[in-house]
Amino acid sequence: MKWILAGALATLSLGACGGEAVPVPTESASPVMPDLPVVGEQVTILALGDSLFAGYGVEQSQSYPARLEAALKARGINAKIVNAGVSGDTTAGGLQRLDFVLNGMKTPPALVIVSLGGNDMLRGLPPAQTRSNLDELLTKLDQRNVPVVLMGMVSAPNWGPDHTKAFNAIFPELARKHRAGLVPFLLDAVIGKPELIQSDRIHPTAGGIDLMVGATVDTVAGAVRAVQPAPR
Repeated sequence: MKWILAGALATLSLGACGGEAVPVPTESASPVMPDLPVVGEQVTILALGDSLFAGYGVEQSQSYPARLEAALKARGINAKIVNAGVSGDTTAGGLQRLDFVLNGMKTPPALVIVSLGGNDMLRGLPPAQTRSNLDELLTKLDQRNVPVVLMGMVSAPNWGPDHTKAFNAIFPELARKHRAGLVPFLLDAVIGKPELIQSDRIHPTAGGIDLMVGATVDTVAGAVRAVQPAPR
């Protein structure tokens, strides 16, 4: 498998800047008009992740959560996505701030989408550590009875076959364990398309993000419909 992050290993993280202040999660504004009438009660979705959610290098209206919200509304789903993406975040960082983010939300989320692990891989952290952090994070959400869609990541081949085997197994195995929805590889839609990657050779452009949304929205929409109250 081609891997757009291979040239950045050990020197770059997904928008990493260690020690950055944790921003307050922001609610995205839908950048496009819906194609179908939006029906049902509003469903709040929390997007917990790293720079792939934070919108590194693009306008906030072009970030993955903002574009995903628009795509859901275009399908008639009354979704509101709270963007809690932090550039450079690891699974440890996401786990550490999870309770703070959830407790600070005005409306408890009906669904959480999680995109963490890419920076763990880029920094060469042990896959067992990544697995443990994600497992604990998902357990916390299980305890709150909040469904999850887990956005998968894969290892760069530079780390070798042992790392690849251990790291790539984390996401499908944890999705099964916690009965979470799964996008096997969030960046799959932009692999082998350098014109859709920013000059850092890591982050997708706005056009790349739109492709990612198109490839993943059905999975998220299915999870939303499972928790969205029926129209009265």
